[in-house]
Amino acid sequence: MPRITSDFQDGDETGHPILGNGAGHYRFRLLSDPGGLTQFGAFIEELQPGSRSSERHWHETEDEMVYILDGCPTLVEDVETELAPGDAVCWPAGSGIGHCLINRTDGPVRYLVVGTRNEKDVIHYVDHDLITHKDGPDRRYVRGDGTAVSPGAGS
Repeated sequence: MPRITSDFQDGDETGHPILGNGAGHYRFRLLSDPGGLTQFGAFIEELQPGSRSSERHWHETEDEMVYILDGCPTLVEDVETELAPGDAVCWPAGSGIGHCLINRTDGPVRYLVVGTRNEKDVIHYVDHDLITHKDGPDRRYVRGDGTAVSPGAGS
């Protein structure tokens, strides 16, 4: 059985290739990859004060779940909810519920993320009229009306 020995790594703060809007400083520790898992992804993410997990989004074909380990992040959906250690939130594939986490506290927030790993997915960024079509490593970006958007075009 593979033993997970990965350390925390710094995340890419540059943000989304279209939206920019870097998430702020965060770190992550891969769990599924070092363990040899391929059907779902699992990692621990740590948000520093003022950082966010992503832009508000939802997936057509991938389930997502977070489990709060330390700190009290704010869950942003159509309303905002403060979460606490031990809270879990799930977004089934196709739910249409745009979501992200923001750390508005003065200390780090850590949580476990578990999600499906589909070769193909469609990700909706609800606050930006942007849809990402994922096909393996390839990405195609369009507006809700199907108009193509190129990286660097902004939101």
